[in-house]
Amino acid sequence: MKRIASLLFVSVFAGAITLGAYKLFFEKENFTIISQENNGAVVNASYTPTSARGAGINEVDFTSAAENTVNAVVHVKNITLSKGPTTIFDIFYGTGGSAVPQVGTGSGVIISSDGYIVTNNHVINKATQLQVTLNNNRTYNAELIGTDPNSDIALIKIDTDEKLPYLAFGDSDHTKIGEWVLAVGNPFNLTSTVTAGIVSAKARNLGKNQSFIQTDAAVNPGNSGGALVNTNGDLVGINTAITSQTGSYVGYSFAVPSNIAKKVVQDILEYGNVQKGFMGISPAPVNTRDAIEKGINNIDGVFIELVEEESAAQEAGIVVGDIIKKVDEIDVHKYPDLTGYLSTKRPGDTLAFVIDRDKELITLPLVLKERQKLVVPEMGLEVKNLTEHDKKVYKTTSGVKITGVPERYRGYGLSEKVIVKVDDYEIGNIDDAYTAFGAISKYGKTVIVMVGSNGERDRLIFQ
Repeated sequence: MKRIASLLFVSVFAGAITLGAYKLFFEKENFTIISQENNGAVVNASYTPTSARGAGINEVDFTSAAENTVNAVVHVKNITLSKGPTTIFDIFYGTGGSAVPQVGTGSGVIISSDGYIVTNNHVINKATQLQVTLNNNRTYNAELIGTDPNSDIALIKIDTDEKLPYLAFGDSDHTKIGEWVLAVGNPFNLTSTVTAGIVSAKARNLGKNQSFIQTDAAVNPGNSGGALVNTNGDLVGINTAITSQTGSYVGYSFAVPSNIAKKVVQDILEYGNVQKGFMGISPAPVNTRDAIEKGINNIDGVFIELVEEESAAQEAGIVVGDIIKKVDEIDVHKYPDLTGYLSTKRPGDTLAFVIDRDKELITLPLVLKERQKLVVPEMGLEVKNLTEHDKKVYKTTSGVKITGVPERYRGYGLSEKVIVKVDDYEIGNIDDAYTAFGAISKYGKTVIVMVGSNGERDRLIFQ
């Protein structure tokens, strides 16, 4: 009898220890919360002590956004033909070397059910053949519709009888720093790869006078042209670049904001090229000795150092020394904030600028105009469209005025002359000049016809 009582006592004691250990180490605390907003109704809510929380990430559902996005992101293959090294047989037979195919890969995003796909310009650049592979492994030849190297956005299309899954453009202006995003693409030819991160910064320019969204979602070679989406599955960016000494992801990546990509696509479809609206100002440079001495580095906004003649800014009443604080509903803290928003607009669009002038805020309507000034390729001359005053002084109705000359050409008397012809190209405006100088051969001669301030014509030949 004593033995049975002893065994019973040991069993009860062991059970008590086991139950206590479970309560102490394994069972989560559970609290019933009374909500005052629900008139005292009982709302059951499980509370997990702070030490056991997952920093909020478990509260975000990535699955729906990921599932919808992977089917709309494609693998893009760029096939280019380049000449291989010349062999003794090529010299003997006069063949000049054979063409060797080179393959580059990237990603793209389907943006319509009939097969339009947005990707990066550098993904499809110089392609002789484009192939697109969908997430279901079907492969199609693609046609290049248009491209914009400045924004690094290109539009391609595939023809298919089936309606394709696609992503809708979101509003990238309303993305917030700290917001969760997914990057979807094909890094290292690994299809349908999804990575998560947050928006680390907005309006990064990377020295390209462009505005990028910065994230810490992992992006590697092959991700270019892929989708950056929010947790709703809205397309908020096109993954474009990483900054790395190794060529692989080191902690942050960059995407073209969806509002810029959307506008580029619309322009390509409607006009065949990108329509850019300009206001005609130059900001004061920052991080220079002069900027530090004048306190420009400490200004919240864009300090205007130059207003171009007959520009949209001048016609709106903006003057040197004004500080741009806001455009429409977008706060402007630095120059990329402004250029990023202007990249979504066209000539003729009217914008509301909030200006700080002598510590007084004023609002000025501004109608964007076409570009009035640029640096032409090859020679690097800075030229601008003629004003009505220029046309009277130079006695010409067409041409572009030289406003800046690189040092290597300063001995040729080019400054303040008006270029009216380059080789066989008649120059009417800066767009003509850009095309003409872009066609200059590095191995031939270039003939430039110019008009002086008295109407006299000069003809220069550059070898």
